[in-house]
Amino acid sequence: MKNNQWTWKEKMLQNWYVPFVLGIFFLQVFLFVFFGEDSFIAVHDNLDLFVADNKMLANQHAFFGSPQTILFLGGISRDVFGSELSLYNILYAVFPPFIAYVIGYLLKILIGFTGTIALAKAVYQEKYLSYRGLVWLIAVAYAMIPVFPAYGIAFTSVPWLLLILKRIWEKGKWYDYLLLFFYPLLSYFSYFGFFILAYMCLAWIYFIVKYRKPMASFFFTIPTLAMGYVCMEYRLFRQMLFGKTEATIRDTMVNGQSTIGEVLHSSLEVFTKTIFHGQDSHLYWVLPICILAVVFCNGLYLYKKQWKKIVTDPLNGVMVFICFNCLIYGLYDWKPFRDLFELLLPPLKGFQFNRTIFFNPFLWYLAFFLALKKLWDFRESNSWKKQLLLGMAAISTLVVLLVPQVYNDFYSNCYHHLYELVKGKESSQLSFGEFYSEDLFTAIKEEIGYQGEWAVAFGMHPAVLEYNGIATLDGYLGLYAESYKEQFGRLIAPALEESEEYRSYFQDWGARAYVYSGSGENTFAPVRNLEVSDTKLYIDPQVFAEMGGTYVFSRVEISNEKELGMECLGSFHSKNSPYEIYVYKN
Repeated sequence: MKNNQWTWKEKMLQNWYVPFVLGIFFLQVFLFVFFGEDSFIAVHDNLDLFVADNKMLANQHAFFGSPQTILFLGGISRDVFGSELSLYNILYAVFPPFIAYVIGYLLKILIGFTGTIALAKAVYQEKYLSYRGLVWLIAVAYAMIPVFPAYGIAFTSVPWLLLILKRIWEKGKWYDYLLLFFYPLLSYFSYFGFFILAYMCLAWIYFIVKYRKPMASFFFTIPTLAMGYVCMEYRLFRQMLFGKTEATIRDTMVNGQSTIGEVLHSSLEVFTKTIFHGQDSHLYWVLPICILAVVFCNGLYLYKKQWKKIVTDPLNGVMVFICFNCLIYGLYDWKPFRDLFELLLPPLKGFQFNRTIFFNPFLWYLAFFLALKKLWDFRESNSWKKQLLLGMAAISTLVVLLVPQVYNDFYSNCYHHLYELVKGKESSQLSFGEFYSEDLFTAIKEEIGYQGEWAVAFGMHPAVLEYNGIATLDGYLGLYAESYKEQFGRLIAPALEESEEYRSYFQDWGARAYVYSGSGENTFAPVRNLEVSDTKLYIDPQVFAEMGGTYVFSRVEISNEKELGMECLGSFHSKNSPYEIYVYKN
């Protein structure tokens, strides 16, 4: 009896990572459930973009169906927004926005975690049980990486893709091709799909050379996956292949003009810190462990004159892949290289081929696993050493969870709610519910008798109006007609004439077609107390009327409304919102 009890306790101690991983997952679920719409969610390229876009499509019953005009940026095709045949977007068609966001957040973790485990089982087979602790801990760290929320599933679903390809390579069953065809439900062509297909073509050529066979089973994975992307993102391909040939803002965006020195600096920076869309927290723990492992192993190979192992070591291969992606990212801003790319592939002019960097989060955690595995296998490490390695893997999960990053919603929630508890006052940041203030805008629309007239936002992101069912002349979108950008530029010409910063920002990029401040102040900062010194509205009233503009919804009490020929309909507020909204009518 005692021996059995001791065995049970010993197993619990050896498998402590299981409750550890499950506890981390349920802690995040609990946090979102407990705080609800009072949760602090990243605004940048998130609440001010994709969440609002999906809510707008739901408001206008435009998720599914034929092409239609969306009441946004003066009227724009439904096809420029995300496909409804995307798992993340489907959530917004089914659930209220906050619930959809949380489910998407948790699905990203679940898909990344289960995919990594399934891939490890397929690769190591009977040896998997030996590495299970490392796999679980590194899998949950990778699955939780705080990357771009709208495409978080695309980031963490890479192991599932590799597993499907491995199954086809080994067996080639018909249902594996079917799984591959539907994989784009989890992915995104512009960020991952194009590059996945390119890498698969290179792999196929490599296999032909190596095995001197046509490799037909692997070849057919390329058109299968390509057709999957075309079908799942049919709106994107319809726009690209059959849409109007009118120039878009992509044609006039100004790219970087880096020197070779700046290219190397940029490449080194993304090697260490990556970019905010793909932040994976690898700098603080994963990178140093990987570097130490690479130096140690290659030093050992050199010492023993095992030259072949330097070339065949998978850890070295992964690190070279990481460095390649970083170099491509830096070269994108070197004009000669970019011009050569566009000369060789004219249809891809303006395409951001530096997005290979988005594969690095997976590669970093793969390298981390390979580094710890080397130590795990080294001279038959004893139980104490293995527990130490499991502890090192566990640290990576805590780093991902607790290091502040742009899209680390778990950290943001903990920090801002603790701040309010300790300081006894509200955080300057806005929660999900406060940012959109749906009840307030519902009341405003009822009060002013809003009937779908065109409007602009001042003192806040246009996404707030977009989310609340108000047709906007302004907005944030990475692809719209250059002609509309020129028209909107005339609308905000008074601001652009006064502010060199915003003139350059709008003319060189233009994705944020906002009503800017002529004094250069950030009037759309999502903060609780918006303080601006310049309260003028810098727009051309004649152009506003020509564009059909009727309302201005503003967090700022505008001081020149009479000069603009506008009437203030009053100010509106509610106890559940930090906003004081002034409504002006043209």
